Amino acid sequence: MSAADKTSPAKLSIVVFSGDFDRIHYALVMAAAAVASNTPVTLFFTMWAGRALEAPSTDGVAAWRRLKCSDGRLAGEMDDDIKAKGVGSFEELLEACVALGVTVMVCEMGLKALGMDPDGLRPDVPVAKGGVVTFLADASRDGAMLFV
Repeated sequence: MSAADKTSPAKLSIVVFSGDFDRIHYALVMAAAAVASNTPVTLFFTMWAGRALEAPSTDGVAAWRRLKCSDGRLAGEMDDDIKAKGVGSFEELLEACVALGVTVMVCEMGLKALGMDPDGLRPDVPVAKGGVVTFLADASRDGAMLFV
C-alpha cells in the first residue's frame, strides 16, 4: 500500500507532557504539519510542558527559553541553533499553530500540580482550559492520539 492509498486520522490529539524543549518543539512540528494537511489538531499541555506556555518574564524573555533539552542544553540555545539552520523556531511553529487553528488546551490539574497561575499563560495563545475529561471528549473516535 502506498502513502497515497492511506487515509489520515480524522483528528490528531497530542498530549504534551514532557518538559524537554526538543520534545515540545517536535509536538509543535507535528501539529503544524497535520493541520496544514487538513487534519484538525488539539495540543494538550500538561505538567512540565505547561511551562512552555507561561507568559514572558518581566524582562520580556520567553519562559520556554529557560526549559532544558533532553541533551541538557538550554532551549534558547537549541532554538537559536535550529533557526540558523532553517528549521522552524519555537515561536514560528507556535504562531503557525495558532494561525492555522490548532486547539491548545492546558490541563488544570497540571497547572495546580506545578503551582502555576492559570492567568499567567501567554496572552497571544488562545488556551482552552480543561482537564483530561475535556481533552478526551475533544478527541475523535477515528483520530490518533500521541503522548510526547
